[in-house]
Amino acid sequence: MAEFLQTLSAFAVFLSIAAFGFLFLLVSLLFGEVFEHFGFEHDIAHEMDQSGPSFLSPRILSVFITAFGGAGAIATYYGLSTLAASGIGFITGAVFASLIYMFARFLYGQQASTEVKATDLLGQTARVVVGIPKDGVGQVRCRVGEELVDKIARSSDGTPISENTPVTVEQVLGEMLIVHRLKPVSTSGESAS
Repeated sequence: MAEFLQTLSAFAVFLSIAAFGFLFLLVSLLFGEVFEHFGFEHDIAHEMDQSGPSFLSPRILSVFITAFGGAGAIATYYGLSTLAASGIGFITGAVFASLIYMFARFLYGQQASTEVKATDLLGQTARVVVGIPKDGVGQVRCRVGEELVDKIARSSDGTPISENTPVTVEQVLGEMLIVHRLKPVSTSGESAS
């Protein structure tokens, strides 16, 4: 075994590292898509958040490994020592992984989301679509950005609010909104009493 390791050149080791990284990237891309297509959505890239993949994503790490091995193999081919080739490989791997990481973050940033959070509803004007009875619940419709959101609602003071009345969202309690009637505005711009 020791004789076999001595016969391996640094070039072959770096080339093997590059091949391993490239194969890992291909397998993760191919099988990630195949398993997702058939409903096996046990994603190993659990580090994804709303802004994109983590720097430790398997795909980004495989780009680093591939670039490290490839640059190290090229450096040893041109006569550099193993230590110098490792340094060049590390720097090249970090540069390529950073470029892929920034590109992936850019792509994730371009995705539109229709998710409406509870904090997005606070202070919004809504319209009652199902009348709110005294001390009961009804339904309101609110536009947040380009999304129409229908939520059950309760009057903040317990008074009834009729259908088609504009209201303001005061509070969000789970899936229910606490609303109050908008005060009518007079023609002079002051609130009517």
